[in-house]
Amino acid sequence: MGEAIEIKGHCDPQFQGVRDLFEQAFRQGDELGASVCITLEGETVVDLFGGYADEARTQPWQRDSLVNVFSTTKGMTALCALRLVEEGRLDLDAPVAKYWPEFAAGGKTDLPVRYLLSHRAGMAAVKAPLPPGSLYEWETMTNALAAQEPWWTPGEAHGYHAVTFGFLVGEVVRRITGRSLGTYFREQLAAPLGLDFHIGLPESEEKRVSALVQGPVHTEGGPDLFERIMADPESLLAKAFINPPLLPTDANSREWRAAEIPAANGHGTAAALARVYAALSLGGDLDGVHVLSPEIIEQARTEQSLGKDLILPLVSRFGLGFGMPPAEEPVGPNFRVFGHAGAGGSYGQADPENRMSFGYTMNLMHSGVWIVDPRPRALLAAVYAALET
Repeated sequence: MGEAIEIKGHCDPQFQGVRDLFEQAFRQGDELGASVCITLEGETVVDLFGGYADEARTQPWQRDSLVNVFSTTKGMTALCALRLVEEGRLDLDAPVAKYWPEFAAGGKTDLPVRYLLSHRAGMAAVKAPLPPGSLYEWETMTNALAAQEPWWTPGEAHGYHAVTFGFLVGEVVRRITGRSLGTYFREQLAAPLGLDFHIGLPESEEKRVSALVQGPVHTEGGPDLFERIMADPESLLAKAFINPPLLPTDANSREWRAAEIPAANGHGTAAALARVYAALSLGGDLDGVHVLSPEIIEQARTEQSLGKDLILPLVSRFGLGFGMPPAEEPVGPNFRVFGHAGAGGSYGQADPENRMSFGYTMNLMHSGVWIVDPRPRALLAAVYAALET
């Protein structure tokens, strides 16, 4: 069991149920340090935080505590590509090789950009073994991806591009803009919106970062993902996650935090996630800052992939770079919400129908066979219950 934790921050009375659940998770030992932020009509209605930023429980978790959100980063990466689509600089149905000529190798001459964003490209892993540290070397990763053949016929199926998504989409952005994905995101989105979110963390922000702590492994839905990976290190699943080699402790290193790994190493706050998704829930503009047009947002949340995932042992559903809830795993009554979840539990989403956004970050990693961690799912259930009253 956990302990009674003082929950700090703001919560509109309408959403008391959210606060109660958030506090209960600490008492049950399901949290170490965490934040949840919710906006409605662009206004913050919940902004709660509590717990500890370190495993020794000596440093209080603050509202501005940064944490690695793993694949929740993919939503930010997708926004960069979609911005270029809106500007007419990127054609979703053009071959990737139009922007990245070397990518044509391995029979990929006609593979369209759309498949990169919808996890249909068949490029979910690098086949050739890569040495440790390759993940921090942009050209090593992009050169390896450019050279190889797809694992399956592009477009015929989909499978989660857990790590490669960021290098694939990021290199297209880099070829068009001349800027790294992290730089483009910072200049075009984070700075104008005032987002405390970083892809490539400056050393000056290290003092605010909470280390990730391995928490419970839930096996109710079947064997743990790590157990499946280690059962066959030569499988596509294993190569998608651990080629190049990756240890759980790597995510707490300065090398990991400083690199740009746009599928997995964004560092941010719950408030930052809620703010960027607030813009998307309101048609693409927030506080005078333009993010995306309503037309591009609709394209982004139009289903591109649905069904058995060739990588993950479950059914998955994707729009253009964003996850969408399949019937097997709802995150509320609206199946047109879109966003992204990250390993361990973090989650952000936009709900345009309810003009609501949600952000959740934490440092106690849970793992299980799911797309969205049960903790944010429970919080969202309380949000929707409040909206119905």
